Amino acid sequence: MAAVFTGFLSLAVIVLLGYLLARWHVLGPGAAEGLSKLTFFVGTPALMFLTLARADVAAVFSESALVNWITAVVLAAVYALVARFVLRRRGAEVTLGALSASYVNAGNMGIPILVFAAGSAAAIAPVLLFQLLVMVPVSFTILDLQTGRRGVSRVATLTSPLRNPLVVGVALGLVFSLTGWQLPAPVLLPVQMIADIAVPIMLLSFGLSLRGAPPPGRGEGRGTLWFAVVLKNLAGPGLAFVLGRYAFDLTGTALLAPVVVAALPTAQNVFVYAMRYGQAVAASRETILLTTVACVPVVVALTGLLG
Repeated sequence: MAAVFTGFLSLAVIVLLGYLLARWHVLGPGAAEGLSKLTFFVGTPALMFLTLARADVAAVFSESALVNWITAVVLAAVYALVARFVLRRRGAEVTLGALSASYVNAGNMGIPILVFAAGSAAAIAPVLLFQLLVMVPVSFTILDLQTGRRGVSRVATLTSPLRNPLVVGVALGLVFSLTGWQLPAPVLLPVQMIADIAVPIMLLSFGLSLRGAPPPGRGEGRGTLWFAVVLKNLAGPGLAFVLGRYAFDLTGTALLAPVVVAALPTAQNVFVYAMRYGQAVAASRETILLTTVACVPVVVALTGLLG
């Protein structure tokens, strides 16, 4: 149990540091946006490349992976339908909200939490693949259309995921995993150094953005915010349990792993994407914060019940 709290505490310390840097005006205005671009174009693609290059691609076809894929699609669809037709939200706000309700923090929090809860982080690999090869390209294509880029041809819009740095990093990592290729040491070392900055810089950017922000859940869009939090922290693991236990007859660690993955909070990547498109930035930030706090008791309870 100490490993779970240690992981959460480490993330909180870096976010707090970002907040203090903003409070003390160390980095100046616009620092959060600049750091978000740094992770989007440089750090995260390198991290995803190395993560997937070292992953076991055969795990993509496991039943546990199917549980998480189905869960993510259902959560995103439910959020989009309710937000659009019940809560009357539109455009990019709906798309980014659907990501907030379904896109799990697999890259940094997922690994130590799964090692503690299930004894292995193998279940993270197929989640990363699905999120970055399916969810991100589809979401970016929709966001490009919703944000109304002018002067861009339809072909350029539809092929934009192929030029996205995150997708490129994932694709290259997948190729290296399938072929068994390895980078030579003089190339691997700088790539590893760049990858190592992704998570801390992303967390610092998140902390910087908290300075001057109102308390979460009190703004105009609090209905959609709390709906995303409930879907992410409660409906997600509940649906994963039902699918794993009764649809795929999973038990033990094979059941615990996808349920814990579904309970992970919204990834900081969603905040980076919101900053990139200039839409739903506050809602994304607040959802990440609330789901991260709520995740602690949920993961501990799941580990106690299913572990």
